[in-house]
Amino acid sequence: MSQQTSVLSAQRGFTLVEVILALTLFALLGTILYGAIALSHGAVEKSQVSSEKSQKLRSAVDLLGSYIRSSYPYRASQQDPSIFYTGEEAELSFVSAFSLTMGGRGMAKIHLFYETENGNDGVLKLEEQVPMRLGDESAAGGYKNEVVLREGISELRLGYLDPKSENGDWVDKWDGNERKALPRAVRLNFRDGEREVEWVFPVMMTVMAP
Repeated sequence: MSQQTSVLSAQRGFTLVEVILALTLFALLGTILYGAIALSHGAVEKSQVSSEKSQKLRSAVDLLGSYIRSSYPYRASQQDPSIFYTGEEAELSFVSAFSLTMGGRGMAKIHLFYETENGNDGVLKLEEQVPMRLGDESAAGGYKNEVVLREGISELRLGYLDPKSENGDWVDKWDGNERKALPRAVRLNFRDGEREVEWVFPVMMTVMAP
């Protein structure tokens, strides 16, 4: 009887090999599970970063579009046909009937410009000045709001669509004093890493003009 009991007791236990094998399987399963969780977490983080970047880009495009579409043919006087609208290849100054500072309404002087150092990637910025002043920049009581629209871009070029052109010609400069009119649209071209990006914004007062 004692021999049979000891044999049964020995059969109910685990050998050292079985214990090591079980621990190895548990460790392997834990490693696989941890890798899957880490991979899933990384994918979620990348998706969030991409979503935030896309949201910022949409916000920048919407904001800039609101200013340009609301370009106003501001004249210093009724007798002077010249319009304040000065566009260069990397800089644009004009008067807009849209003002973020004033809740979307109100005249504002807008300055869009591109800053770069030593030919490296640069920053596209927008500056809004209210109340709108021309030729009296040092007067007290004014407010300037500067917004960074895009960082890490290069080769920025501004173009202006001539409303008098039958072929839809784009020019790289616009002088409201000489042309006495607003462009039909403004185009921005730049490189964002490896991508070529183009933004086109119509000027509504020119588009709706007969």
